[in-house]
Amino acid sequence: MDSTACLRLPFLPARARHSSSSSSPRRAPRTPSAIKCCAADADSSSLSTSSTSLRRPAVVNGVDGLAGPPVPVPDSPPLASRDLHWLPRPLTSADLMDASGKGLKVAYQGCPGAYSEAAAKKAYPNCQTVPCEHFDTAFKAVENWLADRAVLPLENSLGGSIHRNFDLLLRHRLHIVGEVRYAVRHCLLANPGVKIENLKSAMSHPQALAQCENTLTDFGIEHREAVDDTAGAAKIVAERQLQDTGAIASLLAAELYGLDVLAENIQDDKDNVTRFMMLAREPIIPRTDKPFKTSIVFSLEEGPGQLFKALGVFALREINLTKIESRPHKKRPLRITDDSFSTPSKQFDYLFYVDLEASMADPKTQNALGNLKEFATFLRVLGSYPTDMNEA
Repeated sequence: MDSTACLRLPFLPARARHSSSSSSPRRAPRTPSAIKCCAADADSSSLSTSSTSLRRPAVVNGVDGLAGPPVPVPDSPPLASRDLHWLPRPLTSADLMDASGKGLKVAYQGCPGAYSEAAAKKAYPNCQTVPCEHFDTAFKAVENWLADRAVLPLENSLGGSIHRNFDLLLRHRLHIVGEVRYAVRHCLLANPGVKIENLKSAMSHPQALAQCENTLTDFGIEHREAVDDTAGAAKIVAERQLQDTGAIASLLAAELYGLDVLAENIQDDKDNVTRFMMLAREPIIPRTDKPFKTSIVFSLEEGPGQLFKALGVFALREINLTKIESRPHKKRPLRITDDSFSTPSKQFDYLFYVDLEASMADPKTQNALGNLKEFATFLRVLGSYPTDMNEA
């Protein structure tokens, strides 16, 4: 199916006729059978016809950003009470694709051979990868239907959070539908015939250079040159036929750009894992039959104990938090504070990104977010998705 093609349901209520000269009874409006469709889940996609449709609310307990579990809708509600917002959404091409990713176009940041491309292939083994110059480009590629998914890094076990993508999650309206962990194995690459002792400089992404700092020093390579991504460094070394500069990149990059592998696994810490998020235009339907994670972002009023109070709504319901990240509020970067002990001053205002070990299908999660919304100044669910239980 073409990515822009979709099935649409006709909404053709019978026209009521008003006539003072006729007393014949009016027929009740007929509603055609509705198509029941499942969002593209990590496990399956299904399509069936039924006289009972499923509605996909955009708000759960007043919380923005996530469709909740399907809710039955009566066959023929009265026209006066029928809410067009709850009609089944049109099918997308993603609904008809299998779990392996066959037919999917998956955007990633970087050149072919980047670790992000390998992560995309791990998430969707049979997908067609789409390289993007910047993170923002990958978000827009999915929003503009140039790609079906995006796989982008969120945090690294050595380098920490990729803050740019936290900010972009809030700027765009994509949903996190999964996560994948990928073990990074850095290699030192060079043009054919070049030896380690010939190298004076190493080129790569800044984080890759930092992760290999001690090893490069041991090799006698003192100069560092930062570029946008690891595969891009390999491409530059190959295209320019550099003889005194090596690239830190993957084995795949060495194969793609015809470079020799001078050393493998050169990262200083061997446990180097990056967690990637899988993004889509539509959320998946959360479940409770396997481990799920829910990602949210919220802001709070200034005052003592506000953050403690916010985290308490989860602790009281025994919901474990696996990550909390604060970022300056872009729309309210500074807040003026005034107290009796000092002159008014400007302080940063923050957004809090939190990962919960919980599914939005669990009532206690919905209750916790409903409680948080009572005093949060802003709350958005970024996604509720299966936890990656596989080895990195």
